[in-house]
Amino acid sequence: MEPNRISRTIKALRKQYNLTQEDLAFKSGVGYRFIRELEQGKPTVRLDKVNQVLQLFSMELAPVEQERDES
Repeated sequence: MEPNRISRTIKALRKQYNLTQEDLAFKSGVGYRFIRELEQGKPTVRLDKVNQVLQLFSMELAPVEQERDES
């Protein structure tokens, strides 16, 4: 598994707030294994659980419009 943008962001936020993975799991109400796999870049994760974690940092996943290459 290779870290992706969301996994890098969550790991950076966790470290910024001086939380261990166990702390983050407990405070967000998800399992430690979910946090570990999320930070490692697991390609399939439940978005509701990701938003549950992000809620601690007053954030949420949302669609972002991307420019299309019309070549």
